[in-house]
Amino acid sequence: MSSISLSAIAPELVLVACGLIVLMIQAVVGRKYPDSFAYVSLLGVAAALVLVWKQPGPFEARIIEYFFMDMWVVDNFSRFFKIIFLLGTGLTVLISIKYLHNEAMQHSEYYALMLMCTVGMMVMASASELITIFLGVELMSISLYALTGYTRTRMLANEAAIKYFILGSFASAFLIYGIALIYGTTGTSQIPAIAEFLAKAGSGASVLVMGMALILIGFAFKTAAVPFHMWAPDVYEGAPAPVTGFMSAGPKAAAFAAFVRIFMEALPGLQTDWVMVIWILAALTMTVGNVIALVQENIKRMLAYSSIAHAGYVLVAFLAAGELGLTSILYYMLVYTFMNLGAFAVITMLAGAGESRVRVDDYRGVGYKHPVAALAMSLFLFSLAGIPPTGGFLGKFYIFSAAVKQGFIWLAIIGVLNSVVSVYYYLRVTVAMYMQPAAQPEDVPAATALSPALIIAVCISAYGVLTLGLFPSSYVAIVKASFLSFL
Repeated sequence: MSSISLSAIAPELVLVACGLIVLMIQAVVGRKYPDSFAYVSLLGVAAALVLVWKQPGPFEARIIEYFFMDMWVVDNFSRFFKIIFLLGTGLTVLISIKYLHNEAMQHSEYYALMLMCTVGMMVMASASELITIFLGVELMSISLYALTGYTRTRMLANEAAIKYFILGSFASAFLIYGIALIYGTTGTSQIPAIAEFLAKAGSGASVLVMGMALILIGFAFKTAAVPFHMWAPDVYEGAPAPVTGFMSAGPKAAAFAAFVRIFMEALPGLQTDWVMVIWILAALTMTVGNVIALVQENIKRMLAYSSIAHAGYVLVAFLAAGELGLTSILYYMLVYTFMNLGAFAVITMLAGAGESRVRVDDYRGVGYKHPVAALAMSLFLFSLAGIPPTGGFLGKFYIFSAAVKQGFIWLAIIGVLNSVVSVYYYLRVTVAMYMQPAAQPEDVPAATALSPALIIAVCISAYGVLTLGLFPSSYVAIVKASFLSFL
């Protein structure tokens, strides 16, 4: 079906409308009610979530509908990723309210940029045409550049935003050049038509392979895969803590959504050309991320390298392909959203004014002064490490099982060894909180960002991590239904 349908893009329209309303509120009433920006944003996210859930039917059915001259697809795969993006955005808004109040940065642009970034991510998940995917990437990226430097009085934030913008522009150039080469070879930029061309051609021309390689570089940057990861530690450290959590979950999931759709739907005919490259990328990304994270003293930089390593785990699942491989990507990105945003919620709570307390040593004695926050942080870190019975454990189990099933046994072994290595630096924080009391009571960070909204965000994240680990069956059923889009 190829038609114009507003219902197909209703969730995106709702978010755009909310972003404009948020800006108008500030223009009309000023900053008299600064928290209203967050509440309107939350309402928009909730409305979009309901629309995505109801569109176009139950998850159990295999539904694939094309709109706007086949440039837009609504299927369970795109719906599942949109739910992840909206959950991440909603949690980030909750985390941000008190943080922005403490930093005296309660401007409506912050929430408007976040909503526009989410729209860009949703475009990437639903686009079935390469130029539309690129537009989604740019809408997401430009919003993130601005959010990274949002605390403009901090030198680190300015430096991070400039680095992110320059390197991100290079990555976009690689991506659009790769799209141009594929269009020049196949005569189309629509994903199903490219797949059809390759099926008839039998093998890829050298220009087509070069286009694929450039697109791979573009997405490797967006997912922070080695050796295109150098921006991540500086950007994670410089960006406001809630924004760091947001960019580590939603945009990374969006990049993988577009990555999977292009390579699994449009370029499966070139699989022999990209399998070995992604094997090497996955092994390097897991190993470099985990090894460098071992020596990090700044907890935001540590989680940046951890994020790089987790991108490697997802690349293992990507390589495994098939039902178990693709469903494990979806499951892991959902778990990762909860556990990583939960960890950044606790960091936001304890960071203090100007994020002056983000070193591992600053967490000494937190377990005694803030036992609930320390318990929540330990839960999220255990899940990131893959310790049962958390959702992170099941996510890694599914990924490595898929790799073994598809014959990538050595890659699965490398992944398991890396997961074991990661336990050290995650447990460092827990040890500091419970086994290394602070020299002076005033050395323990105060919970300066504690607020009902932040507590709700931590509770939702903890619930997600535990539920996905202890009662995964209903989530696995939805994830498997999302895989039907590729049959």
